[in-house]
Amino acid sequence: MNKEHVLVIDDDQGLLKLLTMRLTAMGFAVQACHDARTALEEARRRRFDLALTDLRLAEQDGLAVMEELKEIHPSLPVLILTAHGSIPSAVEAMRKGAVGYLTKPFDDKELAVWIDKALVQSRMSREIQRLRQLVSELYGLEHVAARSPAMQALLQQVVRVADTDATICLTGETGTGKEVIARVLHCNSRRASGPFVPVNCCAIPESLFESELFGHVKGAFTGASSSARGLFQSADGGTLFLDEIADMPLAVQVKIMRALQTREVLEVGATRPVKVDVRIITATNKDLAQAVKAGAFREDLFYRIQVVPLTVPPLRNRQEDIPLLAQMFLRQSVARTGKPVRGFLPDAMQKLTTYHWPGNVRELEHAIEKAVILSSGEMIVADLLPSGNGATEGPFKSLTEAKEAFERNYLRELLDLTGGNISRASQMAGRYRADFYKLLRKYGLHPSDGKTRHDAPSGGVSLQRPSANGRAPSA
Repeated sequence: MNKEHVLVIDDDQGLLKLLTMRLTAMGFAVQACHDARTALEEARRRRFDLALTDLRLAEQDGLAVMEELKEIHPSLPVLILTAHGSIPSAVEAMRKGAVGYLTKPFDDKELAVWIDKALVQSRMSREIQRLRQLVSELYGLEHVAARSPAMQALLQQVVRVADTDATICLTGETGTGKEVIARVLHCNSRRASGPFVPVNCCAIPESLFESELFGHVKGAFTGASSSARGLFQSADGGTLFLDEIADMPLAVQVKIMRALQTREVLEVGATRPVKVDVRIITATNKDLAQAVKAGAFREDLFYRIQVVPLTVPPLRNRQEDIPLLAQMFLRQSVARTGKPVRGFLPDAMQKLTTYHWPGNVRELEHAIEKAVILSSGEMIVADLLPSGNGATEGPFKSLTEAKEAFERNYLRELLDLTGGNISRASQMAGRYRADFYKLLRKYGLHPSDGKTRHDAPSGGVSLQRPSANGRAPSA
């Protein structure tokens, strides 16, 4: 972390030296000046986070020095050092912009308290700037994998509509990254400094939908012991992202439509509406036009959210982006796990680019993370990656069934890879030994199952053991 820079001005050489020592011990970079002229020259040359000046200087009044410092750096916090008899002048200095004053003599604790008070605003401003920069790096257009024509076409549309307040509907298969595109739209809009509030419409029980979205007043229903703001109010000044909007109950759709038209919401139990200033971005993996025909989605709301429809392409239609995404997910997984994996062998990358990816970007991310966890060398081998074309054979499984099948196969392969060593297997899985034993019991597995080779069943994820030299075994 960079040190904060403090400018200290005092014509008492003893006190100046003492302050320098104290502030340096506190972790600050200190510029000590024994007169106002030198201090002002330093202030013109570079920026400081805080200034401490004696109220009574030999050549110039400390109050005048503070005013000149403020002219150079208007946001610079200034602390005044004063003797007991000069307190009225110190109070006048605060009226003119000083953040406070310290009466001599003062101890280290008192000095530290006042410095923390003086720096709280600038520290907060720097943190906000840091977070904005981080968000920009994560969700700036230049950081979205878009080598493919399909994604380039999408981002061209994003550029045109991002800095407007147009309501946008993102459509695309599950796992294509619709929320990422929504965040890109927000972070490249005039609302970027406001909140981005994502809402998964599938995750809210129907009975709580209205209260969650619009808020409620105290006593509105049983258990409402206090008032609560809704998600619309939380997104005020920013963007509200309604994911899986096709799953929103019809009764709530009526109220969403009214909120979009009037830009105000009525809290549950309230009698007066509340104004809100939000931009709405919606997303769905379903055909909303068909949902309208089936009576599951209101036609007026359909047209209201379709002001700008954008389609996020599936990963199989953007194969040129797979190497970029794979490298990005590899870096993230290596950072999380600490494993010394550097990249992909050529046949592994070829396997990534030819696989069908029915789960899209989300499936790719999980596949890379699993390959990193199970890798025994510096390079990812092809046998650690999904096989086939990704198509589902036989009856389509429910989400629970698919998850259980994956976990069972994963545990079998992990036991096989570690030879039944529970300590190593639980460490690779990122679980405590007790939790890992519970998973084994859940699927009827035993550590001894890893003593012999288990082939993944049809439709499962095969994680074959690499050969001793770290390369994939020949077919």
